Amino acid sequence: MGYTYLRIAPPAKPTGTKAANPKDSFRFVHIRQEETILAEGTFHSVLTLERRRAERSRKPFVLMLLDANSENGAAAGILRQAIQVILATKRETDPAGWYKHDGILGVIFTEVNPAGKRPVGETLHAKIETALVNHLGRDCADRIAISVHLFPENLDKKESGWLADSKLYPDLNRKLSRKRLPLVIKRAIDIAGSTALLLALSPILAAIAALIKLTSKGPVIFKQERLGQFGARFKCLKFRTMYTDNDPKIHREYVRQFIAGKDGLDKSGDSDKPVYKLIADPRVTLIGRFLRKASLDELPQFWNVVRGEMSLVGPRPPVPYEFEVYDVWHRRRILEVKPGVTGLWQVSGRSRTRFDEMVRLDLSYCQSWSLWLDLKILLVTPRAVLNGDGAC
Repeated sequence: MGYTYLRIAPPAKPTGTKAANPKDSFRFVHIRQEETILAEGTFHSVLTLERRRAERSRKPFVLMLLDANSENGAAAGILRQAIQVILATKRETDPAGWYKHDGILGVIFTEVNPAGKRPVGETLHAKIETALVNHLGRDCADRIAISVHLFPENLDKKESGWLADSKLYPDLNRKLSRKRLPLVIKRAIDIAGSTALLLALSPILAAIAALIKLTSKGPVIFKQERLGQFGARFKCLKFRTMYTDNDPKIHREYVRQFIAGKDGLDKSGDSDKPVYKLIADPRVTLIGRFLRKASLDELPQFWNVVRGEMSLVGPRPPVPYEFEVYDVWHRRRILEVKPGVTGLWQVSGRSRTRFDEMVRLDLSYCQSWSLWLDLKILLVTPRAVLNGDGAC
């Protein structure tokens, strides 16, 4: 076990007192190196704050994890040998601590530059691995599994898109663990409520399906890819309100302007607030306009709730091309809870709310979520639907 030695000067004596003994001029104290490593809870808090800082500054960081859990109980001893190497290799401004006490060490390399011939994660991985080998030997270094996690996560449009890296969000995992029982109750309410509504509304669902089939060609149900919790993709179900073979560029442009905060999409009416909706969209059928105005097109999503892809209450699930133009802090709206059929922003102005305000409402819901809040939102949703204020 190594120590760091600090040479500390004694406090100055008041004027007029006896001169200090030269032997007392300085004293040496030793500090165990583990004391410079943050405790698990503190390190998780620092990681959360670093995410918030990166969201504002748009300067990414790398979380490096050193895991020796595969060593059958010897992880603590192995990692404690690595502490001295980590402290000597990292920058002074890079926090280090226990990601999992005595099991996984973590280092946050702040404000890294991801642009370069070689990915920054690979560079840091090679640097730390080389230092471990030089100081501990190859056998000991090989017992430590090193992983790197870049924040914000890359958006790969060619592959599977974006999926949240759970290693970057240990605070969310703790929050979910603390609310395990309320979440079980929420899931039970989702299943019971959605099943009851599907059965009770079955005559209306059948009538809508018949109207769609009789008035335009194409399937009754429209399946659209959406992003669920932590970026998991699923097929969101809606009654088809558009003609088939329509051009999606119209909606892509609408979404881009909506997120950018550009108003003027609808200046009609007496309201001074911009209404973010497509007016006289040529792709929408006659019956589709009515279904959208009354939000009846979203009734099939109760089946998404039964399947566990959505909840009755939560943020609306974004489409992939919407997510592609999100700012980094916007992404938080799909992390903490499942997407919902209704939510806080739907009952607080709906599409008369600017996008940033909508995201803040979603984040407020995620942070203050409770069963009582869900109940209040469910109770006021019918009134919002009947008013049709800003419905798309």
